[in-house]
Amino acid sequence: MEAICRECGYLDQAGRDTCPDCHGNRLIESEAFNELSIAHVDCDAFYASVEKRDNPELERQPVIVGGGRRGVVATCCYIARLYGVRSAMPMFKALKACPHAVVVKPRFEAYSEASGEIRALMTKLTPLVQFVSIDEAYLDLSGTEKLTRLLPAQQLVQLSRDIKSKVGVSVSIGLSSNKFLAKMASEMDKPKGFSVLHPRTAGARLAPQTPRAIHGVGPKLAAKLERDGYGTIADLQEADLRELISAYGETGVWLKARAHGQDNRAVSPVSDRKSISSETTFSEDIRDPALLEDYLWYLCVKVADRAKAKNLDGSVVTLKLKRSDFRSLTRRVTLPEPTQLARRIFTAAKPLLSKEAKGAAFRLIGVGISNLSDAVEERPDLIETRQTKLGAAERAADIVRQKFGREAVKTGRAIRLDSRKDANRRSKET
Repeated sequence: MEAICRECGYLDQAGRDTCPDCHGNRLIESEAFNELSIAHVDCDAFYASVEKRDNPELERQPVIVGGGRRGVVATCCYIARLYGVRSAMPMFKALKACPHAVVVKPRFEAYSEASGEIRALMTKLTPLVQFVSIDEAYLDLSGTEKLTRLLPAQQLVQLSRDIKSKVGVSVSIGLSSNKFLAKMASEMDKPKGFSVLHPRTAGARLAPQTPRAIHGVGPKLAAKLERDGYGTIADLQEADLRELISAYGETGVWLKARAHGQDNRAVSPVSDRKSISSETTFSEDIRDPALLEDYLWYLCVKVADRAKAKNLDGSVVTLKLKRSDFRSLTRRVTLPEPTQLARRIFTAAKPLLSKEAKGAAFRLIGVGISNLSDAVEERPDLIETRQTKLGAAERAADIVRQKFGREAVKTGRAIRLDSRKDANRRSKET
């Protein structure tokens, strides 16, 4: 057994209580560090951490990042979590659980900037970095020891220190031999954690946990597994594969492999993002179909902007609505050909909204595109010439906005929506 100091990265034989180099007492032990090179790095309560970094007065306070009282929690700090606050919780429930929490509106530009700095530090270690969200990534450090003269675990210790000192946020790290076990390891020690799962001992460590601990097992599948007698991962480990396949199909094969810590997915720098979406929660329920359409257009523009920035097209458009009673509705349509244009996304989503917006009150609306592919040059439509012209006009407007700012070109819908927002804001101030 070996031990690595989480404070300085010193490598030594296991069995000591403190590091002989820095005298710290945060030591990680494992069978053979040289056999492990796949890591999962997850920022701790990322949005809230950035807010506390930029406003030290918030350091010891419970912080919730999210919308207004009718919105939802985007994230919260670990202090707020002690009171039962969780991501995606309705804001009124969060404030009921933690009335003295400080609510901060999201500042996505600040989070994006911090994320970019963290990504730059990661890619200095290895080009094999797979970013799965703004605040987490997988790293494959195979072969890097030859260049750095340091084991992957030692490099990760230094990475966590660099992120804290240069970006001002903490991370939790999981190290193992594959992505699944690395993800499981990072969940075992939060915040500011560093956990190791060696494949030879992973099965025993996973066994007591419920299947819900497996990343990808949602509440419905977990409930079904519980009903079927698979209350722990040990039950899945001992189950007959044929019985699992009979009950769950291909998912049964996947469950069996994950229960034994098996995962052959490679760390791929190529994005595997499955969708691009945007949504908004209203301060008050909205029944007006015209106003809902204006919000839909606003969100279609945001989705289109993100798709254009990533040079991606989508062939499926999805509309999301949430009623005043929190009941969610999802409707989708497949396009004749992929697109990244706001006008085409809106044209596809508008009929879906019209079918639902018949006097019902809604608290949230969202839209997204999925089945993504690399963007291709749009072909002129010889039949729908008007759509072709509108597409060309949108791209021309994009160029103007890039040059002179986002407010340089605005549609009538956008102007009308801004006016209604301003009027609503003034009415609340008086």
